[in-house]
Amino acid sequence: MRVLFVSSEAYPLAKTGGLADVSGSLPAALASFGLDVRLLIPAYPMALDRLANPHSVADLGEDVRVGPMRLIGGRMPDSGVPVWLLDCPHLFRRAGRLYTDENGRDWPDNARRFAVFNHVAMRLARGLRGIAWRPDVVHANDWHAGLTPALLKTLPANDRPASLFTIHNIAFQGLFPPGVFPELGLAPAAFSPGGVEYYNQVSFLKAGIRYADEVTTVSPTYAREIASSELGFGLQGVLSERLEHLSGILNGVDYGTWDPAHDHHLPCRYDVGNLANKGECKRRIREEFGLDPDPEVPLIAFISRLTGQKMADVVLEALPWLDRQKAQLAVVGQGEPDIERAFREAGAGRNGRVAVHVGYDEPVAHRVLAGADMLLAPARFEPCGLTQMYALRYGTVPLVRATGGLSDTVVDVGARNIRRDIATGYRFRDATLAAMTGCIARALEGFRQPALWRHIQRAGMKQDFGWPQSAARYLAICDRLLGAASGVSRLRASAVRGDDYVGEPLAQQEGE
Repeated sequence: MRVLFVSSEAYPLAKTGGLADVSGSLPAALASFGLDVRLLIPAYPMALDRLANPHSVADLGEDVRVGPMRLIGGRMPDSGVPVWLLDCPHLFRRAGRLYTDENGRDWPDNARRFAVFNHVAMRLARGLRGIAWRPDVVHANDWHAGLTPALLKTLPANDRPASLFTIHNIAFQGLFPPGVFPELGLAPAAFSPGGVEYYNQVSFLKAGIRYADEVTTVSPTYAREIASSELGFGLQGVLSERLEHLSGILNGVDYGTWDPAHDHHLPCRYDVGNLANKGECKRRIREEFGLDPDPEVPLIAFISRLTGQKMADVVLEALPWLDRQKAQLAVVGQGEPDIERAFREAGAGRNGRVAVHVGYDEPVAHRVLAGADMLLAPARFEPCGLTQMYALRYGTVPLVRATGGLSDTVVDVGARNIRRDIATGYRFRDATLAAMTGCIARALEGFRQPALWRHIQRAGMKQDFGWPQSAARYLAICDRLLGAASGVSRLRASAVRGDDYVGEPLAQQEGE
């Protein structure tokens, strides 16, 4: 089976968040099942620098609006998965971040940038001269690739691949003014409520939901949440029409990258059988961040986008309370400029207790996660979340709000769950300061009981959220799309968690 995986970012070539981790790991997991997977992303400067074995594959011609374009072939430097980079210097070779300029403002031509990207995906899907490869399935990811399923529907039904669209975060919808529509290459009728129109705007995300053959999102709980008015962000009506084709598949973890037993970013390694070196990781990250060295003081990590979605504003409100608890906080992330600024100021005024690293730095994130006692991962909504799953493997106890994938991956500490050896972290229900600080207080009480804390750490480190289980479910969807669900695929899928798997039912989560 041939799969074209279309994404705007993929680690380690280019990354702003969890989408890159998924796009870097899922194609490799699918390839391990014998699929022929090719990855398409834009040729950002850092992607060009990091691509293994780069070589020119195809000249895509010149567009008067965007200049020359070509495909550069190569491989992922870690997994060896084949990659095509869309090299269009006018659109993608820029300073700043992937979607914003150096000041955090959206590039004004993002609609054109990703419309061109989607058209190249469509050209690859129908067969490109000089490339003896056509996909059976096109897997488009998030709004940046949302036009691809719509463009595929413009091809003859007997001459197009099946399409799968994954929603990674429904809050980011790729909304643009109606003036961009003529550039999209869609029939005029598509600018309608039954197409890509959304309150007189163009929505790239809605295009993917409306036109893909199958739609997935990144956790079972989030699949249910986005079909509701509370978390559907205005698209719940569209999703309700597609419920038969909507499923939630939990994201996985690449344990080849995220495992303290062989993490080359750490000053020393450790595993579930020997946690002694975790204390040394804590000592070293405190030294690196300028935090007070008292080993009895708990260190809490907040590794996150600094946005309202992630409750970063509430974390800021909690700083005076944390001061009174004599807990330390290490912050790593980037996001909304005002929140970034507030964290910088808070860190400067709390020497030895709060350290702030604005910007995403992969090695720093690994070292902070290994050295911290707890990971604070609140969210007003959370499609899946990966950091809490990383934290579990690192023996860093996650403190999460019970929403989306956070609900699906963290089992609350309580007497019954501890007896069953399934308690892995602390959860709270309401997106409020009081609920969050109450959760932290429970965790601090647990931290002061070393035997209990070790029990929770080890239960978390034994969890397996590796990609094979999730990849098998994607494989089953691809088989279904092609009408060829082989016995082997069914056997692989039979061991996979079902849609109703939510870690531990909410009713059984204690202490919330």
